[in-house]
Parts: sequence; C-alpha cells; structure tokens
Amino acid sequence: MNETDKIQILKDILFEDDSVYIQKITSRLEALEDSFSDKVKFSSKVEPIILHQLNEFKTSIPQTLGPTITEALKVEIKKNKDEVVDALYPVLGKMIKKYIAQEIKMLSEKINERLGFKGKVRYWFGISREKEEIIEELAAAHIEQVLLIEKESGLLKASYSQTETIDEEMISGMLTAIKSFVEDAFSQKNQSLELIDYELYQIHLQSFQKYFVAVIISGSYTIHTKNKTQDLIFDFYEDFTKKDEYKSLSPDSINQELAKKFANASL
Repeated sequence: MNETDKIQILKDILFEDDSVYIQKITSRLEALEDSFSDKVKFSSKVEPIILHQLNEFKTSIPQTLGPTITEALKVEIKKNKDEVVDALYPVLGKMIKKYIAQEIKMLSEKINERLGFKGKVRYWFGISREKEEIIEELAAAHIEQVLLIEKESGLLKASYSQTETIDEEMISGMLTAIKSFVEDAFSQKNQSLELIDYELYQIHLQSFQKYFVAVIISGSYTIHTKNKTQDLIFDFYEDFTKKDEYKSLSPDSINQELAKKFANASL
C-alpha cells in the first residue's frame, strides 16, 4: 500500500460524516438545478408566490401608493394646467349640456301639456302644417363659416367656409378685439362672450384655454341651434386636442378636420 492510499483511508475515517453531508448537498443542488431547467416544475413553485404577492400589492395600493399617486397628479396638473383644462373642457361641457337638455326636455313636456288644447284649436281652424314646414325650412339655421382662433394673439389657426368670404384673417382679428373688449369691460371673472348678433348672421363663440371657436350661422338661432353648435364644437375640439401633435399640425390639416365635422352638419 503506497502513501496515497494510506492518506485516502485516513480521510475516509476522519471525514466520514462530512462526506455524507456533502453528498446530501450535492443531491439537493442537482434537484434544484433540475427544477430551474424544467419550466413546468419551476412555474408550479413560483407562480403561487407571485400571485400571493400581487394580491397583497393590489390590496395595499390605496394605502401605500394612493397618496403618492394623488400628489404626483397634483404636481403634473399644476405643471400642465392648460393641457388638462383643454382635455377636460369638452368632456365636462358635454356632461353639463346633457343635464341641461334633460331639464329643458322635462320643462318642454310640461309646457306642451298646458298648450295641448291650443294646438288642437289651431288645427281645427285650418292653419296649414305644410306652410309651417316651408316657413321653418326657410328660417332654418345653417353654418356659413367656422374659425379656430388663438386667444392671445388673435391669429387664425384654421377655418372652414361654405362660400367665399372676406379676409378671414381680418374677421379673426375683429372677433378677438370685440371679444376682449366686451369681456374686459364687464370684468366678470371666468365669463366669456358667447354670441354676436350681426344683421342676418349670429356668431357663436366658444372659448377654451388657448383657442376659441367662432361659428357664423345664418337663419334662426334658437336654443336648439345653440346646443347643436356647442355639441359640434366640443366634438371637434376633443378630437383636435387628442392628437399629440396638434400644436404642430398644419393649417390645411386642421381645415380638413373642421370640414369633416361641420360641412354636412345640420342645426
């Protein structure tokens, strides 16, 4: 027996317990390696832990992240106040208009109930409905022109027109001057000029944070006409500001958007 064999026998005697322990560790490491390499086995062990953590995270969000998110939103709203107002204005405007429209509808139904007998009398005495329809058609409101104008500068951003008109740049400047003069003269906070009566035309003005929209209307300007005009403006402006690149859109592109929204619109 040589020296090497003697040393090996001595090792086996002295480190017998350690050898068994090392063998166990080796077996466990091999089992772990097998689990990591097998996706099914690995998923079965990890997924329950992840799902448990996610459920705890969802439950704790209001307490842990809620205040942080709220504070972050406040900061962002302060930084980008104009963009937030422009984004919310059309949505809030529609909500308010729906509520008002419902209230007006209920009032109209009550009035019709009171005036029902008078309507029958008119029918008995032969007032022609056909004549009324012709008169209503002649007096119907029509959109003649739409202008999108920058509030601060009075510059024309885009426009749509049914017919040839005078210089649109001049019109936008004139409307901006009139609007600013009236609003400054009355000095009423958060109030804007909404309507200019110009002979056979009514000019409906709708203000936003950075722009205002002027819709020139011919014919009868009624509450229904005003509501319909506002709906069209809100729809256009909401689509307009949804575009990330709206600030850099060319006038021709916005002109096309105005035409799509207002060209065939009925009031």
